[in-house]
Amino acid sequence: MDESTQILDNVTLAAYIVASVLFIIGLLWLRSPETARAGNRLSALGMLIAIVFTVIDRDIVSYEWIIVGFIVGALLGAIAARQVQLTAMPQMVAIFNGFGGAASAVVAAAQILSQNDTRDVDTVVSVTVALSVLIGSLTLTGSLIAFGKLQGIVATQPVLIPLRHVVNVVLAIAGIAMAGLLIYDANLEWALVAMAVVALIIGVLIVIPIGGADMPVVIALLNSYSGLAAAATGFVIDNPMLIIAGSLVGASGLILTRIMTRAMNRSLGNVMFGGFGVADSTGGTAPGATDTDRPVRSVNAAEAAILLGYADSVIFVPGYGLAVAQAQHQVRDLADMLKERGTQVRYAIHPVAGRMPGHMNVLLAEADVPYDELKDLDEINDDFRRADVAVVVGANDVTNPAARTDRSSPIYGMPILNVDQARSAIVLKRSMASGFAGVENELFHMENTMMLFGDARASVEDLLTEMKEL
Repeated sequence: MDESTQILDNVTLAAYIVASVLFIIGLLWLRSPETARAGNRLSALGMLIAIVFTVIDRDIVSYEWIIVGFIVGALLGAIAARQVQLTAMPQMVAIFNGFGGAASAVVAAAQILSQNDTRDVDTVVSVTVALSVLIGSLTLTGSLIAFGKLQGIVATQPVLIPLRHVVNVVLAIAGIAMAGLLIYDANLEWALVAMAVVALIIGVLIVIPIGGADMPVVIALLNSYSGLAAAATGFVIDNPMLIIAGSLVGASGLILTRIMTRAMNRSLGNVMFGGFGVADSTGGTAPGATDTDRPVRSVNAAEAAILLGYADSVIFVPGYGLAVAQAQHQVRDLADMLKERGTQVRYAIHPVAGRMPGHMNVLLAEADVPYDELKDLDEINDDFRRADVAVVVGANDVTNPAARTDRSSPIYGMPILNVDQARSAIVLKRSMASGFAGVENELFHMENTMMLFGDARASVEDLLTEMKEL
């Protein structure tokens, strides 16, 4: 190795260390809304540094193709960032997870296929190729199904295939067998292809039975899978930066998955195999059903505005309906008007509100809601009993008191926001339809609850108009 090559290797290693530090600091800063944007920029800078020095250090393909790929990818990313609505952000994350897994699988497979006809591949490399292809392929199709469920292309209710667990076990054994053959003889290209096909099928079969209400957990888990696939590919191509980045993504995804399952008071196994959202014939309300005989108190904007106008403490509870209606700016305006009248205003954020982790935080940050007004479930739940009004904007399952009392309910045991304990609750909703979990919300029928029916954005604008006239 000549001196110039040694210098380049040392510079590249130093750049990888800098990029790794930026990744870690970026992840740390993502913990707080105040520093999240800066953390995202730091992580992006770290990735740019890693890509540039990898390209300089490694003679893989011609720079013309690298430049073309860079330009195309940057354009697609910029267009997506500008055009994709926040309501579709979970779908975008799901697609990114899938593409990340696919990229890792393709790179790992290419490392073997690009060798000479008689391949003498190290056992460690063969094992990591198998892991990368298995996990990456599974992540691709699993993420595509998650995207379909979130987009409404695939049924959001669980699709329960007969003997699905048996089929999954058989396919898993077949995938492991193909991986074993590939590790034994890297020349068996058919084993590599068969292993990828089996993993692609498994990805479909493990996500299709999961209901839409569990998609936040699924997205977090698939994010972890994409990181693990990337880390395995890092071992395949002997790139320490890819190993570090993949490990960080894999670990953070697993931690986030654990946070999500704890927020739902369910195990990961129950999420993956429980069929959340399926009708339970033993009792409770069937999915999608509503009890029309039970009383519901409906109010208009003028009546709701009067209640808000005399409140000393108001807690807003955002949900996916807020994202659909794009009403975050109007809610911020309403909150500002209340604060001008001396009202204490806060926002209660449930960990699984929306369709991906942090969905509501991102949505409200777009409307420049003060970060100190955003409160997590544990931080604000005890304050509902002292709140004059709780305003629920599009949230459903995360406010359902049945989670505390109805053992037959699929959401029983899930920690919820204690909206029912507020002196009064105003629920902004289009109809009495059930949420993603497919169960009726007991909150809608309580004596202290008032339903303001209509599009959330239009309803908040009406509230603003009526508040100005008070």
